[in-house]
Amino acid sequence: MRHLCTAAVFVLLTSAAASAQVDFTGSWQAVFHEDQPERIPGPALGDYLGLPINDSARAFAEAWDASRLTVPEHQCRAHSSPYILRGPANIRIWEERDPQTQNVVALHVDISNFQQRRVIFMDGRPHPSPNAEHTWMGFSTGAWRGDALVVTTTHIKQMWHRRNGIPQSDKVELVEEFVRHGNVLTQVTFTNDPVYLTEHLVKSTNFLLNPRPLTPQQLLYPCQSVVEVAAQKRGAVPHYLPGENPFLAEFRNQAHLPEIATRGGADTTYPEFQQKLNDAATRK
Repeated sequence: MRHLCTAAVFVLLTSAAASAQVDFTGSWQAVFHEDQPERIPGPALGDYLGLPINDSARAFAEAWDASRLTVPEHQCRAHSSPYILRGPANIRIWEERDPQTQNVVALHVDISNFQQRRVIFMDGRPHPSPNAEHTWMGFSTGAWRGDALVVTTTHIKQMWHRRNGIPQSDKVELVEEFVRHGNVLTQVTFTNDPVYLTEHLVKSTNFLLNPRPLTPQQLLYPCQSVVEVAAQKRGAVPHYLPGENPFLAEFRNQAHLPEIATRGGADTTYPEFQQKLNDAATRK
């Protein structure tokens, strides 16, 4: 009887451990049924709708000139981990296991977008000192919460929250939840940026399992910087001084929205903001 009880406990423990780990390995490709205009063609200048930004972020974005991407130093600059999976991306995920215990030490993620690789450590190691090196992908650790993989990433280089100039600082912390439903992998991100955001920025992105292994060509991102604007002086950084950006009003005029909506802020993310819009329309 004792042996039967021991066996039953063993089966329960091993089945519980197995149920808490879902297989994310394989080839995945992004689908764009959500936020497609922002993620592929790109957001309009001056469109900060639904972003919990502060005045510093807004000032940075209003000085943004898309010609900055013609500068050789910016042409091959990668997206950082809070943003990179929002763009066109094929990704390949595989496990690294300890050969003695077969425990998962890390998950590796190859990303075709700017040919980046993320390593998600699963062995409980701590994050390094705040003074440690910052990279585009940062330092990631993961843990299972039921069937969801929760990933925390720090040490991320400065980049952007939205491609129309909304900045992301190097103090940012990214928390992701990855959940698999059949052939669909869903990533939900919670981005905390104490420099440029007043609340967490929440986004969700879906990927579809690709039954065929990705070829090397589908994961490579050959990029070579060149001089695109011959007359541009060396060291010049295209920008607009405060109040001089001529494109900020285009989006709100085309969308027939008041300025208080397009300038973003945490209040624009809540249903109660509808009343402010109604009040603004009434005052016209």
